[in-house]
Amino acid sequence: MVFRRFDRGRIRSATDPVTLKLLVAGGFGVGKTTLVGAVSEIRPLRTEEVLTEAGRPVDDTHGVEGKRTTTVAMDFGRITLRDDLVLYLFGTPGQDRFWFLWDELAQGALGAVVLADTRRLADCFAAVDYFERRDIPFTLAVNVFDGAARYPEETVREALDLDPEVPVVMCDARERDSAKQVLISVVEHAMATGAARRRAAAV
Repeated sequence: MVFRRFDRGRIRSATDPVTLKLLVAGGFGVGKTTLVGAVSEIRPLRTEEVLTEAGRPVDDTHGVEGKRTTTVAMDFGRITLRDDLVLYLFGTPGQDRFWFLWDELAQGALGAVVLADTRRLADCFAAVDYFERRDIPFTLAVNVFDGAARYPEETVREALDLDPEVPVVMCDARERDSAKQVLISVVEHAMATGAARRRAAAV
């Protein structure tokens, strides 16, 4: 079930906005916390801890330069897309040892963003597989890092073996407008997927 605003003791009025839950997922250091922070209209809730030598055996930081912290539970933010539509964003932890949290965070999610870095494209395979197995619609968003090679959308799609209907977009997770377009893509894709499933069930 998708989140919707509900106050105990009163009926939801037609003017109350619909509230939807989206996940922001991907590998370690791909920009999940950055994207949530870029678009959130409230001060984002972050659960970051400093990376330490003690965590080196279990924290895969290969290829991530200058990364000093890691999300250990979730990031949380909120954005109003329209007067009648509010998104709650839940950024998932990227480290394998925190994956037990994903099932809890995924409860009630309309859809998801899977962030990818072309320098470490394989790091997003696990997130893609997670949402495919659970039939949660998602958009693959390539976070275009400074100095990273840029590839056509179809090349990325083929490399990840994505289904044709999965949107693939390029973004800069630091830029509010760019990140906002990613979220719009997820909502539109999830709505279209839901409508298609309802039509199929009605046949």
